[in-house]
Amino acid sequence: MTGDLAAGAIYTSEAAAVAVRTRYEEQLAAWPVPAQRHMLDTRAGRTFVLTCGPDDGPPVVLLHGSGGNSAVWADGVELLARDRPVVLVDLLGEPGLSDPVRLDLTTATTADWLAETLDLLGVGSAALVGLSLGGWTATDFASRHPERVERLALLCPAGIGRQTIGRLAPAFFLSLLGARGRRRSAELITGLDAREHGAVLDEIGRSFRGFRPRTERFPVFDDDRLRRLTMPVLAVVGARDRVFDSVGTVRRLTGLTPRARVEVLPAAGHALLGQVPRVAEFLHGQS
Repeated sequence: MTGDLAAGAIYTSEAAAVAVRTRYEEQLAAWPVPAQRHMLDTRAGRTFVLTCGPDDGPPVVLLHGSGGNSAVWADGVELLARDRPVVLVDLLGEPGLSDPVRLDLTTATTADWLAETLDLLGVGSAALVGLSLGGWTATDFASRHPERVERLALLCPAGIGRQTIGRLAPAFFLSLLGARGRRRSAELITGLDAREHGAVLDEIGRSFRGFRPRTERFPVFDDDRLRRLTMPVLAVVGARDRVFDSVGTVRRLTGLTPRARVEVLPAAGHALLGQVPRVAEFLHGQS
């Protein structure tokens, strides 16, 4: 089941939508490697995809998190695109260039949409890399179509450890207190230090200034779904994640997923920066 949303349903105003898209276009114009744009007509909605890298080799599909778009991969895409095709998909209903449609996460529609997207690109099987909501999307797809996923890399994934809503309450209230409050809210949610990662927090602030994120809880995969992840799995989580229970994520993946390698970053929160080299090593089978 899909929910058809006007752009105004995910943005506070048309001006906010234009501002987000304009910034994204600037980031795409500065893309570090040659890339091709695709606007695919899927049954769920028009889907924007960026492809780069060589034409042959084992493809890797990158899925960003909620409140973001494929620009989150800009700092690492050059490394991945050296020896493999890279497919970057803008999730539906997020501040990218795909349609403002949010799919029902309690059904198979998200996996069906991603399968159709890959089919239209001629991608049969691939490695999947997902961040947060993108990690949920990748896990959902891999558990329903394990034959199409060669390797699965998850960064602070949703849907495995429980969602810790209570720990985000202070961030919610801070977000109502103007620009300074929104900045502090972003620090709490991401776990990033403003002194070290001010530019990243500025980008997050730009996106969320006029964007309405998902508010429902992400469905948690049951044990049987996780046991279907028979491919090599890399999961990286932050010990200080305020969004998801990292302890639960580690426990469930190591106990239920036969080929999982789970790494905990002691000083990290929900935002995991600089992880592409670790992912690239995993994709090359060095794990």
